[in-house]
Amino acid sequence: MAARIPVPDGRAPPPVVKWRPNPMCLRGLIAVVLAGWALAAGAQMRYVYPPPESANDHRTDYYWRLLGAALQATESRWGPYEVVPSGVAMNSDRAQMLLTRSDTVTVIARTTSTERESTLTPIRIPLDKGLTGYRLFLIQKPLQERLRKVRTLDDLKAFPIGQKSQWVDVDILQAVGLQVVGALDYESLFRMLPAGRFDLLSRGVNEIYQEWEVHRPDNPDLAIERSLLLYYPLPRYFFFAPTPQGERLAQRVREGLERLQANKEFERLYQVYKREILSGLDLSGRRLLRIPNPQLPAQTPLGKAAYWDDLQAERSGPAAP
Repeated sequence: MAARIPVPDGRAPPPVVKWRPNPMCLRGLIAVVLAGWALAAGAQMRYVYPPPESANDHRTDYYWRLLGAALQATESRWGPYEVVPSGVAMNSDRAQMLLTRSDTVTVIARTTSTERESTLTPIRIPLDKGLTGYRLFLIQKPLQERLRKVRTLDDLKAFPIGQKSQWVDVDILQAVGLQVVGALDYESLFRMLPAGRFDLLSRGVNEIYQEWEVHRPDNPDLAIERSLLLYYPLPRYFFFAPTPQGERLAQRVREGLERLQANKEFERLYQVYKREILSGLDLSGRRLLRIPNPQLPAQTPLGKAAYWDDLQAERSGPAAP
């Protein structure tokens, strides 16, 4: 019980009440302050994202369209904005480093990990509803018959998998005993596969078809494996610098994404994107192999079903022979 302080007439004043702020109210108050700051300053909020890693790299186009939609949804509250690619060439790892050290990059779209969330400010709304975690394999055509015999994770361990050395996928795959061969850069992976450096190039279902189309002219035996589907939870978020400016940029995008979810525009944009990137793929009847993601932070919103796509409709069909 709160202490009472006696007063001269013998009556006790009301008890002292300690105020404990509600976290949700506090976040809303911060948003109001930051939005007011932006409008009062009349400054254009500038979002600078990393350019593609090569002329053939279109993996992140959708994420920047989604970013623009989120910013447009908040223009009346936060004011003008600009979304532009950086004029500096960089790979994804350099982009993450620059995010915390300069204004060369002010936002990135990356798959999450405990390490990444410990050093950057994430917006925990999966941009592709977890599609990157559904993995298919680029292979050389002659290998397909051997892969039809794969029934279990132990069977899959006989086939070395290529990944960029800095990707979080390396730790995920190795944690269950799969063989991984690392590459220093993205484009090297597509040269190492036909050279026999590894058997499988693991790619998200949202990446693989476009990559196959781009690289098959130089590698006529390049094929998308037809019987397997590997899955681990791997959300992709927008990340910002852990600074006052980064928090201001992040708060606006968080609010914009929530508005897009509330008015169903997020789902509309996602469905358009999904139709585009899955249009050439057949996911039906594949053997689904699930593995855990030991790099997944505890705060991952796995319990929010609307944030994820299980591809149930696309996966239904006769089992692979």
